[in-house]
Order: sequence, then C-alpha cells, then structure tokens
Amino acid sequence: MGYVMKYPRRLLSLFPILSLILLLTACSSTPKPAKTIAKPAPQPAQPTAPPPAALEQPKVSQEPVVATEGAGVSVQAETGKGEEFEKDVTVLLEDAFAAYEEAQAAIEREDMDGALAKLDQAYGLLLKMSLPPDSPLLQEKNGLRILIAQRIQKISASRTTLASSVNGSIPLIENQWVMKEIKSFQTVERKDFEESFKRSGLYMEMIVGELRKEGLPEQLAWIPLIESAFRPRALSRARALGMWQFIRSTGYRYGLKQDKYVDERMDPVKATRAAIQYMIELHDMFGDWTTAIAAYNCGEGQVQRVIRAQKVGYFDSFWDLFANLPYETARHVPRFIATLLIVGDPGKYGFSLPVPDPTLQYETIRVNAAVKLATLSQNLALDQAFLVTLNSELRHDSTPNYPYDLRVPAGYGEQCLACIASLPQFIPPDVVTDRHIVRSGDTLGAIAQRYRTSVDALVRLNGLRSRTMIYPGQELRVPSRGGVETPAPAPAAQPGETVTYVVQNGDTLFQIAKNYKTTVEAIKAANGLASDILVVGQKLVIQTGRAQ
Repeated sequence: MGYVMKYPRRLLSLFPILSLILLLTACSSTPKPAKTIAKPAPQPAQPTAPPPAALEQPKVSQEPVVATEGAGVSVQAETGKGEEFEKDVTVLLEDAFAAYEEAQAAIEREDMDGALAKLDQAYGLLLKMSLPPDSPLLQEKNGLRILIAQRIQKISASRTTLASSVNGSIPLIENQWVMKEIKSFQTVERKDFEESFKRSGLYMEMIVGELRKEGLPEQLAWIPLIESAFRPRALSRARALGMWQFIRSTGYRYGLKQDKYVDERMDPVKATRAAIQYMIELHDMFGDWTTAIAAYNCGEGQVQRVIRAQKVGYFDSFWDLFANLPYETARHVPRFIATLLIVGDPGKYGFSLPVPDPTLQYETIRVNAAVKLATLSQNLALDQAFLVTLNSELRHDSTPNYPYDLRVPAGYGEQCLACIASLPQFIPPDVVTDRHIVRSGDTLGAIAQRYRTSVDALVRLNGLRSRTMIYPGQELRVPSRGGVETPAPAPAAQPGETVTYVVQNGDTLFQIAKNYKTTVEAIKAANGLASDILVVGQKLVIQTGRAQ
C-alpha cells in the first residue's frame, strides 16, 4: 500500500487495465464475463491508449481498497445486494445520535413503537463501531449506549405502569435476597413490621390518593414502611428527616420549606407530594421502578456511577447493579419487595397483620399568631398528642408568627380560632448554647446543675436516647451562660406586682427567679414552659414575691 501511494493519483486508473493484460497472458482461454459493482475509475486528463485486445475484453471487478487517515480506524461495511464502502466511525456515531434524537421525538409524540425502532437502529449502529481502548470516541459511544438502554427500559416500564396493575408494574421477585429480608421480618423485625403496618393506616389513604393523581403504581405507598416505619418525625443517622426521609438539600429542591418554625419534611402530605415528584424524575432517568427506588435511597448520582462502570454492550437492570451498590441501598429494594409480598398475602408468609389505624380526620384553619399546641389543647380539652400528630411539621409544637394553616380535629375549627385569639404569644426558642466536653466521672445531673438547667433539657437539646448513658469525650450542647456569671439586676418591682421580663444573654430561670423572689416552677407555670431552656429576647410574665 505504501508503494502504491507513491504514484500520482491519476495513474491509479491504469491498474485495472494492466491487470487485464497480465491475466490474458497467463490464461489460455477467455474468462467468463462477470458483473461489476465497483465504480468506474475516473478518466485521467491525458489517458494512455490501451492495447486493442484489452478493449475487447469485458471488465473484471476489483475489490475496493479503502484507506482512512487520522485515527487509523476502519469499520467493515455491511453487504446486501452488493458491497458498500465502509463508513468512518465518526459518521456512524453521528448517525446513531441522530437516530436517538428521532426516538426522543417519537416518545414525545407517544409513538412508542416508532421510538423503539429508532432506538434499535441507534444501537445497531453502535455495534458496527470497533474502537481501540484509547479512542477519544469511546466515552461518547458508552454514554449513548447508556441513554439508549434507559429509554428502552422507560418505554417498557411505562407500558406496564399505564395498566395500573398493582402486581404488574413492579416485579415481585422471590430471589435469595428478597427471601432473606422476608425471614428478617418474620423473626427479629416482626414486632416493628406489625407496628409499622398498623401505623400506615393513618396515612395510606392520603398517599394512595396522591399516587393515583399522578398515575403511579400504588405499591409505592409502602416505601415509608421501609424508610421510616411511617413516622413523620423519623430522623436517620444521615440526617434524613420525615416519613419519606428527605435530606435537607433534596427537601429544598422539591419545595419543602425549612425555617425556625416549620420543617415541611415532617409534614406527611407535603412530603408525600415532594417524594412523588422525585420518584417521577428518577423513573424518567432510569426507566424502571426498582432502579428508581434504589436511587431514591442513595441518590441518583451513586446509581449513575455504578451504571457507567458497567461493561460496553451491557444492558442494565437493578439486579445487574445490585452487587455494586452501597450495602444499605442494595438491601433497600429487596426489603421493599419483601414488604409488598407480605402485605399482599400475609398468611403465605406466616403473618396475621393487625387492623390499620383509622385515617386522620381534620379540618384546617388559618392562624396568624404563634401559640403553643400544648396551651391550645389544654384550653379546649383536646388530646395534645393528636394535635401534634396533625401538625408534625411544627418544629417546636407551636405555630409560627406568620399566617399558617393549622390542622385541628374535625368540628373544632371555630372553637380553636376563638381560643387562639385569647392565648399569649409564644416566642420560638432560638436557643443560645455552649459546648461541654464530657469528662470521666461526669453525669447528666452534675452537668445540668453546673449549667443551671435540667437533665430533661439536656436530653432534648442533644437528642439523647438515655438519661444516664454519656461517655468521656462526648460533646454536649448546654444552655449558654454567655460568659457572664451574674446577670444584670432585675428591674425594680413591688412585691406581688406582675412584670414582663425580656431574657438577656446569660440568663437562667434560677437566677431570674432569685432576682424576683419567686420560684422556677412559678415562672414556668405562668409562661407554659416545658423546660428550663430560655431564649435571648424571650418575654416572661413574672409575679414578684414578697421580700424575705
């Protein structure tokens, strides 16, 4: 080939004629004419006249030789009725992308058959490409392969989802990993599973209704059993919060408000709507529900990284990715499928599930004042726990100081509005805290006494599970003393007079009570305080005692 390339291009047209002369010399008989599919060679500007004998002979077909420059990569052309010239890999890749774009357009027109045909065409073009490991086009080829696989999975999943079949849209596979989770639910987790099932009744009707609005499989309503046991205020080690376990950034991403008064990640209704939008996006991204559910647990980025690590020409499904996912995520989908199997046929798996709790019944009123739910329930003889359950997004069990839609028991709307108008305003606890590093020999009681607070306050402030278990080196939040040993003296007041005191930095209930010659219990009762924690700027109503 290198020798041929030395000649001028215009002489290349003489090679077929010279070949004929050599062939006629070697053969004693005239060869049988053959059809030619090769394009005729271009005529040179000044052709050399061939011998007359050569002009009388039929043309003999020549195999075309294709030389490519640049990457030095060639692709073998397909043969049908005849042979075609090979295409450059760049052209094939462009054609594949064009076919993929046509498939996208077909999906938007809801022409799924046409979309599948174009996706098949695009994948077929990729199969024709033979690339060396160091080719710069390899990444583009692999990226397009993943996109094609995801679109095919999406079309396949959408066809089962549109039928709204409870058992058809999410495959219920009883493999070894699913059976392992069923065994766990039957034994060590049995009590928790049954309690979670019972609690699901509070929210199931609402969740299923929201799923139906979006046309999603109703099976997805059982995800909270795995995520949070249907607890609206569940908090994970990764700081994921609420029944649907949103981390802070994902909550913001889907419109869940988070401020010092409310955290809508803990609101069952709002979090359910946000979770549905997130799952729709994940399903669009991955094309099947099992992979989407895995991504819901660990994030789409983690799943995408695992998919990108798969071999070239490898179509992905969740169980193909299973071994490469983080342990908790890898368990998440089998646990979810195990849950669906159990609730679908409890007797088959040895369960006699309890009757679910009744659906929450409430009405909503608009309030414009910050009030404690405990104070409201006490004044109206309502069940405080039920009122808190209805409004689980309220961080301090108090309404904010801006317009807010409060849920109250059905039939109590007008009474609550009238009562709220007469209740004292609550200031949310912007707690000022310091750090205390636990030392050997420390106890919560001694720490509470040192910082003039209570054990209960330390437990709540630090989210401790035990009132006795602390360890050396542990960091605890404690009410701040602001570096001030003695707070500013209290305003002058006559014995028995009722005053309003604004909490200053460094104040404690003990010191305030001492200054006003009253008791900590009296101040807490007058202001509806459940703990000894004070907030800078908080207003306290205090009735002064008599001089000693």
